[in-house]
Amino acid sequence: MALSLDRERCAYCGGCVGACPTLALELAELTLIIDEDLCTECGACVQVCPVGALSLTVGAVTPVTDS
Repeated sequence: MALSLDRERCAYCGGCVGACPTLALELAELTLIIDEDLCTECGACVQVCPVGALSLTVGAVTPVTDS
């Protein structure tokens, strides 16, 4: 899974920043920065977003092949 941001919907209110237990989100000059190394994909930010700009999405799956 990955945390996704819909920048057109985001109100840049900062509610998600305060809800993140790992401090993976930062609001800087009307830009929400997501630190993917710190994000544990817990969904706390998704739950508090008043405009539904954040979501957890399933990423592309890389097939495993025998070598």
